[in-house]
Amino acid sequence: MRVRFLGSDSYNGQSPTLYETDRGTIVVRGYAITDPQALADLGRVPVREIDIEVPRALLRFADNPMTDDPRYIEARQGDTENEQEPLG
Repeated sequence: MRVRFLGSDSYNGQSPTLYETDRGTIVVRGYAITDPQALADLGRVPVREIDIEVPRALLRFADNPMTDDPRYIEARQGDTENEQEPLG
């Protein structure tokens, strides 16, 4: 699977960030939900899934990617600190 940056509300390459894949899906990097009431409201999370939180405004990048904005290109290229292994 290949992933292409769409946009971010972060100026340092961190969360929240929106990506699209070559499979026609969206990848969202957001904040872990830790609030006990929110977790209770969400219920059981299936294996290999996770609930995350992002600002609603982040979704605007799904239709209007910022892929040519140099601030975000530079931030992406320099952000290897928090990389995770792919699931599959």
